[in-house]
Amino acid sequence: MSKNIDIIENPVLKVENLSIAYNKADKYAVKDVNVTIKKNAITAIMGPSGCGKSTMLRAINRMHELYPDIRTEGNIYLNGDNIMKMDTIQLRRKIGMVFQRPNPFPTMSIYDNVIAGYKLNGIRIKKSQRDDIVERSLTDVALWNEVKDSLHKKGTFLSGGQQQRLCIARSIAFQPEVILLDEPTSALDPIATSKVEDLLVKLKENYTIVLVTHNMSQAARISEYSMFMYLGDLVEYGKTKMMFTNPRDKKTEEYLTGKFG
Repeated sequence: MSKNIDIIENPVLKVENLSIAYNKADKYAVKDVNVTIKKNAITAIMGPSGCGKSTMLRAINRMHELYPDIRTEGNIYLNGDNIMKMDTIQLRRKIGMVFQRPNPFPTMSIYDNVIAGYKLNGIRIKKSQRDDIVERSLTDVALWNEVKDSLHKKGTFLSGGQQQRLCIARSIAFQPEVILLDEPTSALDPIATSKVEDLLVKLKENYTIVLVTHNMSQAARISEYSMFMYLGDLVEYGKTKMMFTNPRDKKTEEYLTGKFG
């Protein structure tokens, strides 16, 4: 393993020799990545466009299987269990995903958006349980007081920042162990971004968060650990504060000081 890669003891996630190629070509979007992720921490994945950040993130809950002609090699372990051998529905209950643009289901109410995973997977639960899940999830994302009188309105009635918090509520309704976020604030204004960042810092008490971001200052503000990726390689991984003040690799330093990216 590279001298620029820290190893976390007893990680919640362990990525082992992960390589991903599109269109069955030999050109890899992610090349032989090995990394361990700390439990109940925010880990940021940084790097210029096209470096493999989102590709790696989506591999962690096997989103690639939704697309043809993508070849994945290597293994990913969640608390020691190989996710490549898990049922995908079970896996995505344990590892939730939030995307770049807020995407509440447009035909569903706020209430139904939160419990959509239960309905889509045919899981029957009592109304009292559904009510509890909706209130708990919306409270956890600091949205309950804002929407409790509008639960049966469409989710698209909300502002962009509220919609993104609704999507996070939807992802934690199953109480997953890990939440993956792919540039979750890039479509939001500064005030909404600040609210989402504050929310993520609070959520790490109960969840492990892996966050792709183009925003270096965001990574510096809220993450404990950071990865720097370049052309599919994991160049450097370690504590965020150390990486920003004393990067170990010249490419990392050049990226953080704005020489490319």
